[in-house]
Formats: sequence, structure tokens, C-alpha cells
Amino acid sequence: MAQYSRLEVASAMHENGMVPLFYHPDIALGKKVLKACYDGGARLMEFTARGDFAFEVFLELNKYAIKTLPGMIMGVGSITDAAAASLFMQMGANFIVTPSLREDIAMVCNRRKVLWSPGCGSLTEINKAEELGCEIVKLFPGATYGPAFVKAIKGPQPWTSVMPTGGVSTDEANLKEWFDAGVTCVGMGSKLIGKEILDTQDFESLEENVRNTLQAIRRLRS
Repeated sequence: MAQYSRLEVASAMHENGMVPLFYHPDIALGKKVLKACYDGGARLMEFTARGDFAFEVFLELNKYAIKTLPGMIMGVGSITDAAAASLFMQMGANFIVTPSLREDIAMVCNRRKVLWSPGCGSLTEINKAEELGCEIVKLFPGATYGPAFVKAIKGPQPWTSVMPTGGVSTDEANLKEWFDAGVTCVGMGSKLIGKEILDTQDFESLEENVRNTLQAIRRLRS
């Protein structure tokens, strides 16, 4: 069962400004990544469940977060059907992120009052997602649409909350473009938690990357 309500999760996404994305089949490695992100100031993590037996990894990481990382909000991404969403919610997922707009996922998440963020690529999809109760829309793939798309839709729809994923980097100039356009937060995967960091297990650098990125976001918002 989720530890945080969808409104609490939405508030945390807005306050933090960034959701790190991560997947690796090694549970021990995953715990170290999670701890480094937490120590760097991140309070959300999207576990992108793309591998075989990913549910086993998430279960252990979520137990670890609940026990040792107070305030860390674990969610799951790359969810493509309602059955998978239900499975991960039974394991305590606090939010569900999908690559596309799926009404079946909206229904099971809304039933449990768990935040869900669908990947959308048009104003029609965004409107439909909001009609289905979506708090924060995932713009995916972000690099395809860019900050200009966000700025354009925020004009007629200032109430729309957007989280671009893909095409977002730790570079402050890139972050400035997105936040100037009006995003609520950004999702960041390999640009933050890169293959080199995982291969070398340089968790001090990861912690520093997370801290510096969050500081940059705060500066841009001030």
C-alpha cells in the first residue's frame, strides 16, 4: 500500500523539481544508488521497471527506502498495463508513470488514490489525461517536443502541470529552458545516473550530481 497520497506526491514533485529515473537488476547496487540520490537531496525515485523480475528488485528497494530513508517516495515507471500497475501498487508504489496514455491504468490508480503520470504528446492527450484525474502529465519523449511545446500549452492552460522526461540534462542552461517554459518538475535518467557512474560505482559523484542539479533548480526558480 502506498505510504503517500497522490496529492502528497504531486506536492513533493513540485517542491523537489526533479524525479531521478533508475533501473538495474542488482538489488545491492540499487540500494547504493538510492542512498546516494537521497543523500544528495532527492526525495523521489522512479524505478523504471523494464527488466525481467523487476518487481522483485523494486520490492526490496522500497522496503529499504521505508526502513532507512525517511521521506523517500518510491514510484515505478515504464508501466504499460493495469495488471502491472496493480502489482507494483501492492508492493507499495507511491506513483505510477507510463510511456503512453492508458485509461485502464488511470482507473486502477484512481481507485487506490495513487498518483499516475501518463506519457502524452499532444494537447488532446493532455486534456484527456486531466479529465481522467491526472495531476502531473509526463511529456514524453521530452526531446521530441522541447520547452517551446510546454510554453505553448501553458498559455491557454496555465493549470496544466508538466514533467518532461527524455531530453533533460543536468546542464543549467538546459534546465533553465524547461523551467522558464513552466514545467512543474523534470524526470532525469541517464543524464543524471549515467552508465559510467554505475560501472565504476562512483556514488560520491552521483550524490554530488544530484545535489548540484537540485541547487540549480532552486536557483532557477528563485
